[in-house]
Amino acid sequence: MIIAKIDVTKLDKARFVKGKKGIYADLVLMPNRDGVDQYGNDGMIVQGVGKEAREKGEKGAIVGNYRKINKTPDKGPAPKPAPKAEPDPSFDDDVPF
Repeated sequence: MIIAKIDVTKLDKARFVKGKKGIYADLVLMPNRDGVDQYGNDGMIVQGVGKEAREKGEKGAIVGNYRKINKTPDKGPAPKPAPKAEPDPSFDDDVPF
């Protein structure tokens, strides 16, 4: 789980996008380079500026921070159990010792 806090007064309303079901703000979560900061935040939240603006060197305003609540590493999918081997009927179990 990730908890995010943003200062909505820092959002550039000119960059809002009108969609079919509402008006949206593109936000980008960027992890801190040095890990968790002194306040326990894992990264910052920046308002997205779009590809063209980004290519021109524009950067979005920092509007907040985020914190990961459950910091257990993702272990990925569980490994598949190995198939059970059936005993070989030709195996001679008569060991001479």
